Amino acid sequence: MLRKLSGDPDCKNGTCPTLWATEDADSYVVQGFVVTDPGRLAQLRLPEGETAVLVPAKLLEVYFGARRD
Repeated sequence: MLRKLSGDPDCKNGTCPTLWATEDADSYVVQGFVVTDPGRLAQLRLPEGETAVLVPAKLLEVYFGARRD
């Protein structure tokens, strides 16, 4: 079971980027927009089975109190 921690505060339809915690609290699940830009993917050099997602900065700022510089 996942527990919702933070969602995009500008979300209008309820299915926006979201930060979730796993039931054992050992991991997070990030719901976001799949990175498809070939240049960004080349920089990441992701191994098979991994993917990258974009999330609005606000999502993490709300939960972690982070600041953008």
